[in-house]
Amino acid sequence: MAGAERTGIAAVPAQATEHSWRLSLPSLAATEALARSLAEILQPGDLVTLGGGLGVGKTSFARALIRHLCESPDLDVPSPTFTLIQTYDGGRGPIVHADLYRIERPEEMETLGWNEIDETAILLVEWAERAGTDLSDDRLDIRFVLDGPEGERRRARLTGHGSFAPRLALMHAVHEAQAACGWTDVTRTHIQGDASSRSYERLTRGDGSASAILMIAPKRPDGPPVRGGRPYSQIVKLAEDVRPFVALARGLADRGFSAPEIYAADLAAGVLVLEDFGREGIAVDGAPVAERYLESVSMLARLHAMDLPETLPVAEGSSHTIPRYDLEALLMETELLPDWYLPHVGQHALAMSARVGFSDLWAKALTPILTEPVTWTLRDVHSPNLMWLADRQGVRRVGLLDFQDCVLGPPAYDVVSLAQDARLDVPAELELKLVGYYVRQRKEADASFDNGAFARAYAVTGAQRATKILGIFARLNHRDGKPHYLKHLPRIARNLSRSLAHPALSDLKIWYETHVPGLITPD
Repeated sequence: MAGAERTGIAAVPAQATEHSWRLSLPSLAATEALARSLAEILQPGDLVTLGGGLGVGKTSFARALIRHLCESPDLDVPSPTFTLIQTYDGGRGPIVHADLYRIERPEEMETLGWNEIDETAILLVEWAERAGTDLSDDRLDIRFVLDGPEGERRRARLTGHGSFAPRLALMHAVHEAQAACGWTDVTRTHIQGDASSRSYERLTRGDGSASAILMIAPKRPDGPPVRGGRPYSQIVKLAEDVRPFVALARGLADRGFSAPEIYAADLAAGVLVLEDFGREGIAVDGAPVAERYLESVSMLARLHAMDLPETLPVAEGSSHTIPRYDLEALLMETELLPDWYLPHVGQHALAMSARVGFSDLWAKALTPILTEPVTWTLRDVHSPNLMWLADRQGVRRVGLLDFQDCVLGPPAYDVVSLAQDARLDVPAELELKLVGYYVRQRKEADASFDNGAFARAYAVTGAQRATKILGIFARLNHRDGKPHYLKHLPRIARNLSRSLAHPALSDLKIWYETHVPGLITPD
């Protein structure tokens, strides 16, 4: 895993109030690249001041930045030296470019209409020191100096103040990670992310001949305490930084599976540059490709047959211990249904007796499967996270993307995640074929493999997962403003109905039929 130990980049903690970054800009292209990177992180209401002497390139930088913000490479951006203020309509709202060189006293700012500037505008100010002290404490200062006689060569010092400090620190970390592995002169294109707070971009060489993936996943702040002083993410064992991803990527690759090679990593900032597995998944046009699903379940069978460690190295001197998917975590996830799904469908809060009964029945169903052997439960083994690598052989044709939330848990969990895909319909006959294929391979590897125990665990984890996802998708809509996940709810309800048909879950099925009428339907 190349670059996994490149962790020396200084990352400013979230509470820092200032972060500085010095860099050389040897050409106009480098200056424009800086403007493009800055455009990625600017938000409505931001203040950027541009300093330095005459002729150092403040207006050239502002012009490039405004063109990127307006997504118009040929936009006419004249110097506001004489107009003092120039306004543009950007994709994120208004952009105001001000040049205060002709301001002699701060009092003149009022006649300029300074106080009438839209508070949501992105404000770029040259010669900002002439405004006196009337500047936000949350801002980015950029100071340019010429570096040589060529005119285009310059150096810049960027200083983020207040709330801009951690944003600049992250931008700095991204730049350094790309530089560490030679992925700087590239085009960055956003990739539609997953349901988490992580973001992804595809880095493409100028000629389109090669690409890599930029993963930005800063350490997530703790949410409010929900039980025993601990946040939800800690209870259900969600990764809080990129260290588990790095550890699992190396652990999977070392065992012959296709996890992305890590070209560069800043563990403190949560920035990784990864191998790009392309755009071809195991499903095509929203439908599963049987061959690819079968290879995916074969990959799981091989993984689950291995003797796997609980602790994996991350970098020199540090390691990651994979947490156990314990009863508390599994029960907490089921509670997403009464907490989020039931309000979504307009049901009132459950009576205390019904809620206690719900938890008791789930504890009764889950406890037996937690006494069985555990494996690396990758937890998100479904179509969006599995790529098809046709040029590789065997199970290496399945590219794994999402495994940072891996836990030590039931092998059946990932099998049901694949065979009862939450994002697309897997025909019942294909589901049966996948499960049968998995069981045969596990039996061939270990004659003591218990088919009946697996069938029970498959039903229990399937019902638990469907219950959880109903709540998660409702939460994504109501809390996070992501309504597009709601279209999957009918499919997940069908998966839940299918799992609850197992005799071991008969009491739970009655509970759902009683307290969530209409959710469970005949298969």
